[in-house]
Amino acid sequence: MKRATVALALAGAATAGFWPALAAAQSGEDLMTMGKGQLRTELLTRHDAAVAAMAATVGANDPRYIWAMQAKAQCGIALGFLKSGTRDPVSIGKCADAYGRMQATPMAPMPQMGQQVSTVTPEICRQPILGTVFFDWDSAVVPESAQQTVDFIVNNMVACGWGAVNVTGHTDRSGSDDYNNELSIRRANAVAAALSQAGLAGGSAMVAGKGEAEPRVPTPDGERNPTNRRVEITAR
Repeated sequence: MKRATVALALAGAATAGFWPALAAAQSGEDLMTMGKGQLRTELLTRHDAAVAAMAATVGANDPRYIWAMQAKAQCGIALGFLKSGTRDPVSIGKCADAYGRMQATPMAPMPQMGQQVSTVTPEICRQPILGTVFFDWDSAVVPESAQQTVDFIVNNMVACGWGAVNVTGHTDRSGSDDYNNELSIRRANAVAAALSQAGLAGGSAMVAGKGEAEPRVPTPDGERNPTNRRVEITAR
């Protein structure tokens, strides 16, 4: 079955109020044990299901919409890592978690004419890290895959009550400390610019750079590690 056909089928199922058995709920640990081909298929299935769920939900105030948007972003990040042969346990785990929560959360009822839509703050709004953008080695160019993360944050600033965000750049442990400090700030500025271009209000992003001081994955000095080359976005 082609991906477009799968997406249409999932959208119809979501509107009807149930979910198919496609991509059964599995943890990130379960996904990590799969072969590369099977893992790619499972991640694609979850990504496409999230896209279909976003199209079927009432809007951004629907908790399932937010979980679907998170699943789309994290599964997309995991697929990006997989292209380079890397199994990123963080994005794979978040992909599996958000997909499972998306399936378990009922669709919000369609509001009646003149009825106020409830602004329930979902658990996802209280995550310690709202989004992570990964970079190529020695690069401060925001990858196209990061647009999903950027849009997720900008589109949910009001719904989640995020008044402002911290945008913090990091590097891996290759290169000198001085160079990495400067590179981490350039990466943070690039992500802040992407957030602004997507609609984030001016002055709502505080930029900082940590260089190689706070690696996500501890490595020997001088090692290039794609998981450590990142910008993390947190609520402020």
